[in-house]
Amino acid sequence: MRYACLLLVSLTVMLPVTAAAAEEPLVKFEGGIGATPAAIVGGVLVINTTRGVPPGGRPWVIESLSAEVNIDGRVSVDGRGLLLGGGDAIGTTANQSVRARLFCGPAATATVHQSDLVPLEASGDFRIDGVLTPLAPTTSATPPAPCTTPVLLIVSGGGSWFAAGIPK
Repeated sequence: MRYACLLLVSLTVMLPVTAAAAEEPLVKFEGGIGATPAAIVGGVLVINTTRGVPPGGRPWVIESLSAEVNIDGRVSVDGRGLLLGGGDAIGTTANQSVRARLFCGPAATATVHQSDLVPLEASGDFRIDGVLTPLAPTTSATPPAPCTTPVLLIVSGGGSWFAAGIPK
């Protein structure tokens, strides 16, 4: 009986700590960088592939981006003004939907987790509130803690990146 009481007290003390730890931010991003499809580097055209993800076919701009990923994989992203920055559809969303994709670790061995897709509003605003899930070959249910060299990309349903978060 004494051990049962001790176990109950231990669990009662530990459960709030575990719940609080799950709500701790793993990584935060404040500010965004729009995607530029390519650049000329040393006289050579270079595609702006980031962490193996190709850029959208046109430039994209973003007014603001704020994101937080918790240790348990919950993600909250607030994006404003994600719009095409060139081409005939300049200033529109081209009817795209986007998701957040988080990379943790060096490029060659990074774990990758992503959110569900959400549609862009006509203004380019979007809100993501959900849980990140692993993207193959990653198998871990949640991002690693700590998340070293974090990269957050805002990616289209077709798999191209439109914007990146600036780690805070």
